[in-house]
Amino acid sequence: MTPPMTTSGAKTARRQRKLQNKADAAPTKEKKKGAAKKAVQAGARKQPQNPLPAQHLRKPGKEADLELQPRWQAPAYRGSGKLEGMTTLVTGGDSGIGRAVAVLFAREGADVAILYLSEHEDAELTRAAVEAEGRRCLAIAGDVCDSGFCERAVAQAREAFGKIDVLVNNAAFQLHAERIEDIDDERLQETLQTNIAGYFHMARAAIPHMRRGGSIINTGSETALFGSPKLLDYSATKGAIHAWTKSLASHLLERGIRVNCVAPGPVWTPLNPADKPAKDVAKFGEDSDMGRPAQPEEISPAYVFLASPVTASYVNGVILPVMGGPRG
Repeated sequence: MTPPMTTSGAKTARRQRKLQNKADAAPTKEKKKGAAKKAVQAGARKQPQNPLPAQHLRKPGKEADLELQPRWQAPAYRGSGKLEGMTTLVTGGDSGIGRAVAVLFAREGADVAILYLSEHEDAELTRAAVEAEGRRCLAIAGDVCDSGFCERAVAQAREAFGKIDVLVNNAAFQLHAERIEDIDDERLQETLQTNIAGYFHMARAAIPHMRRGGSIINTGSETALFGSPKLLDYSATKGAIHAWTKSLASHLLERGIRVNCVAPGPVWTPLNPADKPAKDVAKFGEDSDMGRPAQPEEISPAYVFLASPVTASYVNGVILPVMGGPRG
């Protein structure tokens, strides 16, 4: 695993934990109790359902610390060379959706560079999983809020792999707030700089090295489509990502580079246990249409579909909802 290029990732993790401590100290309202939905199982194997472990993680959230490990292996998924010979770069690739995407990209024949903040143990497991699929993996620690880091990370990936075919923007910061007054300038900037500026930094750095047939995939959210009363800053950035996806898709069309977005519903990753109180984590996703959160392996095939010129050569500027139902 590549040693951290800068200390920005560790500094950002400390900054995010400071914001988390403020959010944890804020008063919360009890949600009205109602009958939980019956969980729906529609995949190749039965997925975990509520109640989930009542666990709260420190920011930025390590997958290795989760009592219930997310499902990212997708054992029923068979690769067929959809990304054969391609090189890919995934931000937030150490865990959650990013890890699941990295593994399936490798299973489809791609080399993968993962960018992550400071979760070295998680990143090492992702690297090992990619290499177990027979592909090369580069793990680079740093902060996508830092445009200089993004430039250096892209240069390192290009030097290692020779080219960049696919960029997946996936890194995210999220904290719930009961009142808009609880979102101070420091927290607002953390969310904006990570979730939308970070995507912009990465695209700007990678695009000059991408060729015709390449693609960019952004991770949006159901909150961009339906809003969220306690995720005001987060949902704002996800709405921006959706709009930016369509704009960038038009902007890059003449270069033959496609840009699309996956909009997940609730997914069992470290993001929410590193945000919500433990008692709320236990109920995470139970109000979705399927009555449970998705597992990362249920989301990652959508990224393969959008990344591959075999399956999505005529798909550009779309927001692909993967929410378990029309309402998420």
